[in-house]
Amino acid sequence: MTLMLERQTTERVPHDPAWFPRVLGDLLSIDVPAGHRAEIVADCIVLSPWPPPYYTLTMLAIESQLSPLTPDGHVLMGAPFLFTFPAQERALQPEMYAVAESAFDTDEYHLDGQNLSLAVELTCPVTRHHDYGDKLATYGKAGVPVYLLVDMEEQRTTVFWEPGEDGYTERESAAFGEELRVPALFAREPGRRRRRSPHTPRNRNTASTRR
Repeated sequence: MTLMLERQTTERVPHDPAWFPRVLGDLLSIDVPAGHRAEIVADCIVLSPWPPPYYTLTMLAIESQLSPLTPDGHVLMGAPFLFTFPAQERALQPEMYAVAESAFDTDEYHLDGQNLSLAVELTCPVTRHHDYGDKLATYGKAGVPVYLLVDMEEQRTTVFWEPGEDGYTERESAAFGEELRVPALFAREPGRRRRRSPHTPRNRNTASTRR
């Protein structure tokens, strides 16, 4: 079950700086049921279930194959932390991610999305449109270097890289069991875009593990 709490159209005026902090506070005050996550997606608070247990096999394959690409000082993990993107007015909980260790040096109950070097989403039928739509745009505009989208319904993985103001400019996809090029991840310097990688190491498709 997915619960979408949509705001009234009269509640927010364009570029209202108070809207996102207010809705983020509402999100953090929600008593989220066990096994679910709450996010701010497409101007809504969206409550959705975490992936079922069999997704774990795919996540373990991702971890084993992408760990060598993780930048120094970053960790690759899947703990349920909320990452905020104030400029995009979004708060997301990717299934897996690579993030700077320094991001955890905070008393807040959410982390700064600017510390991400990788975001990974595994689709489910009720939220698949967000993974391909609003989340794709959010990660790209926020400058997250690499976004890996694992489509569990279509049995296909797509990697996006080279983020910019209009989203990602580069992408490549492959069916489960095929090989997929995944760019090496880069830790970002504050306020600067990463430079293009001179090469992209070839890696086996991260979603090729049998379900």
